[in-house]
Amino acid sequence: MFTGIITAIGKIESVEALSKHSEDRRLRVFVDKGLDLDATAIGDSIAVSGVCLTVTRIEGQVFQVDVSNESLACTTLGDKQAGDAVNLEAALKAGDPLGGHLVSGHVDTVGQLLQTSADDSSTRMVFSLPVALAALVAAKGSITIEGVSLTVNSVESSGPEETFSVNLIPHTLEQTSLGQLMPGDKVNLEIDILARYIARQLEYQQQG
Repeated sequence: MFTGIITAIGKIESVEALSKHSEDRRLRVFVDKGLDLDATAIGDSIAVSGVCLTVTRIEGQVFQVDVSNESLACTTLGDKQAGDAVNLEAALKAGDPLGGHLVSGHVDTVGQLLQTSADDSSTRMVFSLPVALAALVAAKGSITIEGVSLTVNSVESSGPEETFSVNLIPHTLEQTSLGQLMPGDKVNLEIDILARYIARQLEYQQQG
């Protein structure tokens, strides 16, 4: 589990195929500061732009993770290249402060940044949202974007798709990769885990 509070921005050092006949990929990520790799062990989980991945190797300031074809197809990691920035967060430990909200690292869908605008001292961002997930996202509720825990401002219908907006303060823009987003960029989205289980419970009751 994670909290959606990013501790470091890493840089992808390389993207390699696991084997000649495999679609799976191996990512090597460089960490300058903010994530203590000396305290990280092989097998530990790290959220990479919101995707929970297992550390398979550590060399100095670089850690390695293997990403399945399924994860590549269902997240923004499939588009990442060497030099790209990724948000990083180590797994939550017992006793750690829960500064954001409970995040599983299991991405629900890929959304798209539609527009940005200044809103006093913060920046307002509007993202696309699949209609199937719209009922699980609520104003003033939580959502995870590229691994970052954020509060939803509003959820609105816009033609064939739903949209939602969030406001980002300068600190969040500076300390995460969200400050580098441009309209048209894709992002990993994870809805609030509580909403996911409530929806499943309601679905089960209706089937009964």
